[in-house]
Amino acid sequence: MTNTVEIQWEGKMLFNADTIGGSIKIDADSDVGGEGKGVRPKALMLTSLAGCTGMDVVSLLKKMRAEVDNFEVSVSGELTDVHPKYYHKVHVEYRFYGKDFKKDKIEKAVVLSQDRYCGVSEMFRRFADLTHEIKYIEK
Repeated sequence: MTNTVEIQWEGKMLFNADTIGGSIKIDADSDVGGEGKGVRPKALMLTSLAGCTGMDVVSLLKKMRAEVDNFEVSVSGELTDVHPKYYHKVHVEYRFYGKDFKKDKIEKAVVLSQDRYCGVSEMFRRFADLTHEIKYIEK
């Protein structure tokens, strides 16, 4: 299976990206010639990881009958100091909201996402130290 994304230059550092499922604007900071009218390419990588693993976990929790009131994923990445700068450390924080958590199933869903289903996690593991943690917030 081949996925294709196309971008069109809209001036300065601004691009419109036609992606599978929609379009997004990509731009740079003003200190490198952009105007901040879109998301940054490296931030999109972290967003892709959060979305991929988040979708996995939600789907798995539903199948396991371990649904929660709310769920958030936060991904932080540490860039190398020299060019080409890339994320060499990435941390995923899973936050589950509710009460009477089925922690064993939640933890299994996270591990399955990280180790088996999330292709973006697998890609990150090729160049970064990828870690994760789970937090439970009782409502």
